[in-house]
Amino acid sequence: MKLKLSLCLATLALGIASAASSYSVTLTSDISAGNSQLKAGDYKVAVEGNQAIFKQGKETTQVPVTVEKNAKKFRYTSLQSVDSKLQSIELGGTNTKLVVAPVQPTGTQPVGQ
Repeated sequence: MKLKLSLCLATLALGIASAASSYSVTLTSDISAGNSQLKAGDYKVAVEGNQAIFKQGKETTQVPVTVEKNAKKFRYTSLQSVDSKLQSIELGGTNTKLVVAPVQPTGTQPVGQ
């Protein structure tokens, strides 16, 4: 009996911990993020290391990001974009800002290499 209760509590705690690191984001139009294209709609966004994982239904898209910490918590979740390219996401209720990594052209080498 104690084992079942402990297992139940552990499962509940794990569920709460994973839910806490997922954020709801609505894209009002199609947008590019890194090398990926995201269609308009509702997404759950999870942060794992330097990746933002956008999930819409069964489809997931990983986007490289830099996680920045702000001095104060953001009041609302907001997205910043330029020319339909996602630049960053400020996660409401947290002090976390996700800055989308710039797109790296394929087949090129850095200057001086």
